[in-house]
Amino acid sequence: MQADRDKARMLAQREVAAFVCDAVNLEGLPFTLPEVQTLLEGITVGGHRISDQQIVLNQGNAWRWLFEALRAQSFSLSQAVACELHAIAAKEEALVWGAFRTGGVTIAGTDWMPPPAAELPERFARMCRQAERLEDIYDRAIWIFLEMARNQFFYDVNKRMGRFMMNGLLLDAGFPAINLPAHRQLEFNQLMLAFYPSGNHGPMTAFMRSCLDPRLVEIMQEAPLIPG
Repeated sequence: MQADRDKARMLAQREVAAFVCDAVNLEGLPFTLPEVQTLLEGITVGGHRISDQQIVLNQGNAWRWLFEALRAQSFSLSQAVACELHAIAAKEEALVWGAFRTGGVTIAGTDWMPPPAAELPERFARMCRQAERLEDIYDRAIWIFLEMARNQFFYDVNKRMGRFMMNGLLLDAGFPAINLPAHRQLEFNQLMLAFYPSGNHGPMTAFMRSCLDPRLVEIMQEAPLIPG
């Protein structure tokens, strides 16, 4: 693929409802795609708790913030950007939103313990340095997602935040975003539970690469339109 920031961002904007739908279903919130589309259009839907609907709206608002940052060329792989995005994505859902956690956390299903809160700023900086050494943009972006999930920089919404930062990095470089389909949740969970204690990126990187929609790759490979 040739990098094309405008095309990659356009494709992602068209898929926001699907991205949000899969993200909330992965969290156990059974919204349909039409329900998510309706909520993102500003209309409430029946049969769901208000708090669950707010989670959907938070994800839509986080995508809008990300697109604005990309347009303004203000997105960066930094703690400040991650916290600003978390303040939107995790509003009224996490114990604290918009700031790194200040206490310990666990991860369900594994004995792996994320690092102490005092180490998080340096861990984030080290994660960014390690990512920069990777030549391939997808390896680099997926590294960010995985390390954000493993280090648990926030009290909650870590995997979703990792995907936002991953996709911000991809779109900023002019490559299509990766969506994690809800129907692949079992495979995702199994691989993540193996990843947490081992820190081995290989299997999860291959899995995340397999989630890239081949239709987007095909569109990105098309010759650019010539005006006039």
